[in-house]
Amino acid sequence: MMMQPAETRAQKNSLFNAMNRFIGAVNNMDQTVMVPSLLRDVPLEEDRELSSLKSVEDEGDMYSYYQLLKSIRRDIEWGVRCAAADERRKESMKITRMNSSASTSSSSSSASLSSEEEEEEDDDLQKQFQYHLTGLQGVLSKLTLQANSLTKRYNQEIGGWGH
Repeated sequence: MMMQPAETRAQKNSLFNAMNRFIGAVNNMDQTVMVPSLLRDVPLEEDRELSSLKSVEDEGDMYSYYQLLKSIRRDIEWGVRCAAADERRKESMKITRMNSSASTSSSSSSASLSSEEEEEEDDDLQKQFQYHLTGLQGVLSKLTLQANSLTKRYNQEIGGWGH
């Protein structure tokens, strides 16, 4: 029984739990916001957590962030379905394969060097994974806070309009 709290603390920081917290927050937001169109033209500047989402070219009303958070949830649940991104990935793979085959033919004479490079590449992949995993967890935490903040603000400002 003593191990349970330690495991729970470690699991709290897992990517899976971060995604579940975000999805839960967006689901709660979605259930709370009964009339999303009421979010149109409601500015974000009053809410620090939500206004941090603003970009230079976006005016940023609550409706646009409601849609953004739902879109990110959909991407997490179903995968990114952007055809342009798939095309870029395919093109990138073609270039990588061409570069890879060219470097393989030129380095075939030094097999011991390529195995050392492979080990370094594996270490580099692990570092890259850790870096991106940490970044993804941080972004998911911020998005979860923003979904919770939007829900709270909707309840305070817009939820009270109909009552």
